[in-house]
Amino acid sequence: MKVIIPMAGFGKRLRPHTFSRPKPLINVAGEPMLKHVLDSLDGLKIDEYIFIVGYLGDQIENYVRETYKVKATFVEQKEMIGQAHAIYLTREHLDGPAIVLFADTLFEADLTIINTTDADGIAFVREVEDPRRFGVVELDSTGRVTRFIEKPSSMENRNAVIGLYYLRDSAHMLRAIEQQMARKAMTKNEYFIADAFQIMIEDGAVFRSQPVTSWLDCGTAETVLETNRYLLDHGHDNSSQFTHPGVMIIPPVNIHLTAKIVNSIIGPHTTVAADCHIEHSIIRNTIIDSGAEVVHSLLDQSLIGRDASVGGRYRILNVGDESSIGFT
Repeated sequence: MKVIIPMAGFGKRLRPHTFSRPKPLINVAGEPMLKHVLDSLDGLKIDEYIFIVGYLGDQIENYVRETYKVKATFVEQKEMIGQAHAIYLTREHLDGPAIVLFADTLFEADLTIINTTDADGIAFVREVEDPRRFGVVELDSTGRVTRFIEKPSSMENRNAVIGLYYLRDSAHMLRAIEQQMARKAMTKNEYFIADAFQIMIEDGAVFRSQPVTSWLDCGTAETVLETNRYLLDHGHDNSSQFTHPGVMIIPPVNIHLTAKIVNSIIGPHTTVAADCHIEHSIIRNTIIDSGAEVVHSLLDQSLIGRDASVGGRYRILNVGDESSIGFT
């Protein structure tokens, strides 16, 4: 089985951080987003991972090759015209069953259904209050998908697709994408994969839905912090490993053991990465990435990039890599 992971976007909603690194490498609860994504597939027999990269894709390739001993292929998407187009670029590497998993999709689910299903495809879903900014599925009484709808105008179908799909035959998906592109079936000038799956259904493919227990988004600074809070509350707290005189730790937190913290209060829901220096500060609900320095500051709901420097009075900050901010 192959895993296709599209991640060629610019991550514009996470700027300034994504000016200097791709979104999947943003630190959440002590690890890059991408590590959480890949680790969620533990237990499945994966033959090859196919990463679709774009801007700063070399950073993705370096990270994967340094961190994982897996068969990995990297395909560049130079033209940003949609998900289906990105997946079609991998056609030379696809055969047999495949998983499509988008890189900002963090989830908790039982994936063993992939090993037992008789369906042609599975769309993993989560019920949402307002489905209009998502792709959704319309279901019949048996749970079979009758229609994929990208960004619906109505509220009636609340089962949002989370960006995780299983295909029993990847060749069928590729044929559907070819038809989609031949028809120029686009939504807002992009080829969405939901439209290709709808073509598969029209051709007789059976898709079923499978709910997930949690779905975490990492598309904006606000949702990154929400995901950080969730992960710290669910298994990523290492507060018991960190004891320093003059430092108060309020769990849950994730603090790298190389971080230097002096006369400060850290937490709750705070991630501090490797080689950070924090002094005379109070920090909560914040992610501070590697090598950053925070001195004489009170931070809440903040993202501080790698090797950034922050000093001064209370602020809510979204500071990119290698930046410097001071308040007098």
